[in-house]
Amino acid sequence: MQLGMTLPVMEPDLWDADDTLETWARAVDEGPWSSLCWGERMAFDNPHSLTLLGAAAAWTSRVRLTTTVVVPQLHDPVSLAKALATGDRLSRGRLSVGLGVGGRDEDYRAAGVDPATKTMRQMAERVAVMRRVWAGEHVTESVRPVGPTPYAAGPELLVGTLGPRTIRSAAAWADGLAGMSLDLDLAEMDRLFGLTRDAWAEAERPVPRVMTSFWFALGEPDAARAQVQRHLRHYMNWIPQQYVDALAATAGFAGTPSGLRDQLKRIADLGCDEVQLIPTDVSVDQVHRLADQLV
Repeated sequence: MQLGMTLPVMEPDLWDADDTLETWARAVDEGPWSSLCWGERMAFDNPHSLTLLGAAAAWTSRVRLTTTVVVPQLHDPVSLAKALATGDRLSRGRLSVGLGVGGRDEDYRAAGVDPATKTMRQMAERVAVMRRVWAGEHVTESVRPVGPTPYAAGPELLVGTLGPRTIRSAAAWADGLAGMSLDLDLAEMDRLFGLTRDAWAEAERPVPRVMTSFWFALGEPDAARAQVQRHLRHYMNWIPQQYVDALAATAGFAGTPSGLRDQLKRIADLGCDEVQLIPTDVSVDQVHRLADQLV
């Protein structure tokens, strides 16, 4: 099983130092990690996902670059196809694109998009437009088709979801699952991995890659758990704090690197292809620490 690392794009002190994102990207690229990941928010203080893609392509030369996830409805599909193809070209084919409908109406409103478009059908329709653009079809009234064409076969497309219905519908267009575990429920992970494989088989698609991600904090249990709580209070700012605190009590992993290694072994036994760790602190030291003790 491969291990990816997520950039700390949702941390409250991300911008305290000008070079945090570059330092993290280079550390991940120089280490044993399989992918460099980041998520998308609109009504938040994180970097724009597509702008960051260009920078990450320049800062790295080895790891896959994985968006977890981009919401197609927040973007014009032709413009999004062009941006992703550009990122795929700049990274020489290292791009994986997680796509999902998202869970926040405020992000839709911030992008000037009707939240009523937050459906699986709307997402699939936009993915179809993007594939047509990448195939070189004329999808606009222009003299030349919109380019560039992606690198080689184009970026891997993953469905980012926790929901069975979305997984089944995505079997028609996605290459795999970019899942998310809130509380490291291994039985639920196993169920979603199996559902994904079954749905792809029924659709007569190639065997999908199945991935999951979760928050982590390193240290003594109480201090690490408090770090997860701090992160979630900032990130889940659209949810009443008492509900966030209830989630934070069991969310993700809080403990030592050896405990995390044991947890990852159990996930690997489920046939998971990759786990993408999500930090809850901006310090890059944890990347180096885990590279030495875990990967």
